Amino acid sequence: EVQLVESGGGLVQAGGSLRLSCSASGLTFDDYVIGWFRQAPGKEREGVSCITSSDGSTYYADSVKGRFTISSDSANSTLYLQMNNLKPQDTAVYYCASSFGIPSDLRLYLNNDRGVAYWGHGTQVTVSS
Repeated sequence: EVQLVESGGGLVQAGGSLRLSCSASGLTFDDYVIGWFRQAPGKEREGVSCITSSDGSTYYADSVKGRFTISSDSANSTLYLQMNNLKPQDTAVYYCASSFGIPSDLRLYLNNDRGVAYWGHGTQVTVSS
């Protein structure tokens, strides 16, 4: 059974930084994709970033490109999201998500969360102005 547990959320002022962590267990297949989605109040869930297990390919949503960095530590089965220069519009619940297999198009994977097989429970990030 795949389990994803997020941590690291909190309250930060605009311009500040946070690092989210996702502890993953049960990802026993060699090829999978894992990443972050977020949902702000009153808005639909959107993809933030993802990374593949095969070659470490990454993809970022335009709204976070240059500010957020995704990385993984396979030895500890942990996914990270370093978030710098945070903005109030980054306020949302951030979810760790994963699927077996490598999508042919990471942009499409992030743009359609119906392709996600496993979800964490989320961690709240609040950015004050």
